[in-house]
Amino acid sequence: MNTPVAVQPTGLRAWLTAPDTTSARQATLQSLWRGWQRFALNRLGLIGLAIVCVLILVAILAPWLAPFSPIEQDLAKVLTPPGSVHWLGTDELGRDILSRIVWGSRLTLMTIGIVSIVVAPIGLTVGCVAGYFGGWVETVLMRVTELFLAFPSLILAMAFVAALGPSLQNAILAIALTAWPPIARLARAESLSLRKKDHIAAVRLMGASRARIVLQHIMPLCLSSVVVRVTLNMATIVLTAASLGFLGLGAQPPSPEWGAMISTGRRVMLDSWWVVTMPGLAILMVSLAFNLLGDALRDALDPRQEG
Repeated sequence: MNTPVAVQPTGLRAWLTAPDTTSARQATLQSLWRGWQRFALNRLGLIGLAIVCVLILVAILAPWLAPFSPIEQDLAKVLTPPGSVHWLGTDELGRDILSRIVWGSRLTLMTIGIVSIVVAPIGLTVGCVAGYFGGWVETVLMRVTELFLAFPSLILAMAFVAALGPSLQNAILAIALTAWPPIARLARAESLSLRKKDHIAAVRLMGASRARIVLQHIMPLCLSSVVVRVTLNMATIVLTAASLGFLGLGAQPPSPEWGAMISTGRRVMLDSWWVVTMPGLAILMVSLAFNLLGDALRDALDPRQEG
């Protein structure tokens, strides 16, 4: 008669229930708590986080926050200065600038989100595989990475959009294709140091495959650095998307994209300063917020701060 074999939990359930991981769980939670405490002490980081949260809320509540339609023209109110009705004035077609900025936050947030979701896994995978495997694998992957890094990101994005055709979707794809190499280099540098650690050697001696070591032991330890890098990259994504929109290679009219708003308003900027100033301030605030947030995360997640 066969004796039933108990099914052992695997994956996250095993990590949560294993008795020998209690100290590891406690150390992880304590590390996260200390990281949050360090982050909370950074007032500039909190300001950046607050601005990012406001951006998210504005993008979600755009239909209710925008007082007017972002694309409806009113030629009777062309270039109206800021006032009680149109708080930020109107543009050369009589469209309310505040409404266009509010709706444009959705395009900006969508661009940031899609690009970050795409480039983070690509850069993390390429960097970790190259750093751990070494040899010809590292040579091939890093030569491809350096090929992308050889050109300025904006110039390379313009080349991709020019080849694919001007549109918001193609602009997002072009930005994603140019944003992953710095993340890959960072992940490679982290992997080169981690593969020499004792616990990685112990896992290797236990018979774990190289793919398992990379996925379960190298990548999780590189996540904190990658998160910081992606957060800092978000400011570059905002500026690159605005630059493509300004050049007519991003979102097409009448989309309320901030860079395109500056482009169409530059013809009247000497007489109607608010047409380009308001979307420019929106770009400035969002870029600054992500920079402040990224710097604060870097300080909070820096392992040298542990103590």
